[in-house]
Amino acid sequence: MRKVWAVIRREFVERVRSKWFWVSAALGPIFLATLFFLPLLFAGSGGPERIVVVDGTTTRFGERVADSLAASGTFKVAARVAPRAGLLDSLTRAVIARRLDGFLILTDQTLEAGIAEYRASNAAALQEIAELKGVLGRFAVSTRLQRAGIRPEVVDEVQLRIDLQTKKISGSTTSGQSSAQSFSLAYIMAILLFMAIAAYGVNVMSSVLEEKTTRVVEVLVSSLRPFQLMLGKILGVGAVSIFQFVIWGVSGRLLLTQRAAFGGGMASAESGAEAFELPLVSTGTIAIFLAYFLGGFLFYSAMLATVGAISSSDQEARQAVQPVIFLLMIAYLSIWALSSNPESTYAVTISLIPFTSPIAMPVRWAASIVPASELATSLAMLVLGIVAVTWIAARIYRIGILMTGKRPSVKELARWVRA
Repeated sequence: MRKVWAVIRREFVERVRSKWFWVSAALGPIFLATLFFLPLLFAGSGGPERIVVVDGTTTRFGERVADSLAASGTFKVAARVAPRAGLLDSLTRAVIARRLDGFLILTDQTLEAGIAEYRASNAAALQEIAELKGVLGRFAVSTRLQRAGIRPEVVDEVQLRIDLQTKKISGSTTSGQSSAQSFSLAYIMAILLFMAIAAYGVNVMSSVLEEKTTRVVEVLVSSLRPFQLMLGKILGVGAVSIFQFVIWGVSGRLLLTQRAAFGGGMASAESGAEAFELPLVSTGTIAIFLAYFLGGFLFYSAMLATVGAISSSDQEARQAVQPVIFLLMIAYLSIWALSSNPESTYAVTISLIPFTSPIAMPVRWAASIVPASELATSLAMLVLGIVAVTWIAARIYRIGILMTGKRPSVKELARWVRA
């Protein structure tokens, strides 16, 4: 055990003493703040959209829509004009010249058949499109009801909007966490887990490959067994990753306490606030995150250490590491499926398989209620997976670490495991 501890200490000290470790530790929270806060901060900083309403209706429908859009703050209605020959071409040129952002075309078919058209330089602006649909739908229904003889005050009562407040049930209590916060938490956890497991796992692979190509490993294995060397490297790099997570956690906490000072504009960005809200992180969530991070790190580090041992160059290692990272990406690319339907057969399955559970189960935990039996089964299978992969990796590692030349075939690797 003293030999393993010596390897752990060496891996930890060598990485912590590196200036790049402290650069990444300092830039990590800044990067995350930039990634999550800046889009919200500047979501509404472009000002209202300058539009023209082309009113081809024979009622006051177009006028009411134009007045409502002008009062919304999202749009600035430059004019409400009747259709005429060449008008659309003239407005299109104005949009191209950036004098306008777009124009809305209304006709009597908007009321009769629900057909309207919006032409703009940015037709993918979700907040603006949602505002247009809401105003058009509200006034179309109102006009139709009034035309059917319903009193205006009754129409206003009918169209009263519902403020749906979503709360997550956690255990025997109902938490104050909304659906947007649950998704935000799942999204953040998936990104952090994928980046951390992949980055630190590749560090293990690079360390093994470096010592193999420089022949340092031949000196090391003369005083300790290959398994001890592999175990020391995995645990040493794991300790570095946990240390960096602690730094990121403390720094992130400080940034969140100061977010009002630099992120006051986030609250005004309505669509951004609804789509992404700062999550509430409980003690149980932190425990789940750390447990699956450690499990996923140990699981994938054993495989990546094997990749480094069987490779003779960086090029070979980059090629061999792709299938391993692809397994981890399956869960990462399933964030939407896991968040929107965490109880589906697919979500439950990938949260139990050791290859994908390090990301899939924390995402399910953040998005919904995970039965204790499924959580225990997932952790047990992950532990068994770690034991099985480490056993196989150790048998390949002890032979591959001293071999150079061509990369061994699958048949040769199977023979090494059986030997």
